[in-house]
Amino acid sequence: MRETLLPFSPPAVGDEEIAEVLAALRSGWITTGPRTRMFEQAFAGFTGAAAALALNSATGAMHVALAALGVGPGSVVITTALTFCSGVHVIGQMGARPVLVDVEPDTLNIDPAQVDRAARALRPGERLAAIMPVHLYGHPCDRKPLIEIARNYRCALVEDAAHSFPSRYEGKMIGAAEDAGVPVLTAFSFYANKNLTTGEGGMLTGPPELIEEARRWSLHGMSGDSWKRDRGNRASWFYEVTRPGFKYNMTDIQAAMGIAQLPKIAGFGIRRAEIAARYNDAFDHVGALQIPAHRPHVEHAWHVYALRLNLDQLKIPRDAFIEELRGRNIAASVHFIPIHLHPYYRDACGYKASDFPVAYSEYQRLISLPIYPAMRDEDINDVIEAVAEIAAENRKASTDFAAAKA
Repeated sequence: MRETLLPFSPPAVGDEEIAEVLAALRSGWITTGPRTRMFEQAFAGFTGAAAALALNSATGAMHVALAALGVGPGSVVITTALTFCSGVHVIGQMGARPVLVDVEPDTLNIDPAQVDRAARALRPGERLAAIMPVHLYGHPCDRKPLIEIARNYRCALVEDAAHSFPSRYEGKMIGAAEDAGVPVLTAFSFYANKNLTTGEGGMLTGPPELIEEARRWSLHGMSGDSWKRDRGNRASWFYEVTRPGFKYNMTDIQAAMGIAQLPKIAGFGIRRAEIAARYNDAFDHVGALQIPAHRPHVEHAWHVYALRLNLDQLKIPRDAFIEELRGRNIAASVHFIPIHLHPYYRDACGYKASDFPVAYSEYQRLISLPIYPAMRDEDINDVIEAVAEIAAENRKASTDFAAAKA
């Protein structure tokens, strides 16, 4: 057994990031400025996006995306029940009504059939303004039918790609420019544990005109940030407020980290895929375990390795399994507690646990295992050994009998 705790997902920060941050600090410009613009351009180039806006978080990116689209009272945004709360929060903060739908049993991504059903059941006077899918764990959702639904209802697609940089759907990178016939905006996260990190941070990609509108919303609705004003034709103090905006700008210190991280992302992805493959090989034939789905037309970013327990074959519930891992010095987590189980949304919307049966049942058996580029082969072996031991030690007797009989 390990003698020290294996962390769940520490950031991958090296000398290159430190050097870039020091250069930013010494430059005399540490808030939104030249490095932020450089990072936006580099990120757009990497993903193939038409335009990009660097922000303080993916939450901020989704918020300004909705603002740029004119989402407000009377609007509905359909999203998934199995996600982090931030995407649902910003819908309500715009005065719109979030409508949750259930997920696909295999990928746990938003179910397009449920989206279509929800779109047909809007209240009188409501307008479907956007669909907000989540590319959960790094596995892209089924975008093609979602785009078709968006076309039918003349609404936008605002993608939560917080887990999914870089990933691909049918050969095209998530966030890349496309002629979908509807507005498509994609929000990325650079939080400390993400595949690319700036400590805190995010990016929004999409059509140039919408990105420029989002840019206005991202900094108090001002006509230009301090870098733009300082280099404009008018006096540096002059600006105009044209929107009741927010404060979501990225700093050059954060952007400096992103600039250093971006060239490493391909190598990070290779290592994440190697770790996922090791886990899959080890767990695929253990009856009490279900490995993550991976459809053939997607390239998985493997931000989260979400193992599922077959609880009918185990004597312990998911929470106890995680405690057993912790006792073996393996940190684990759960992604996510479904939105409708949280007290605020449960009470405000009158949800019952059974309202989204797939999200609810799958949540109860989810475990996220450590997966990050700096994991050593010995660390991977420790995780595999611990999971296999716990599964074997807690297998139900009826399972043993059935296996012996077979």
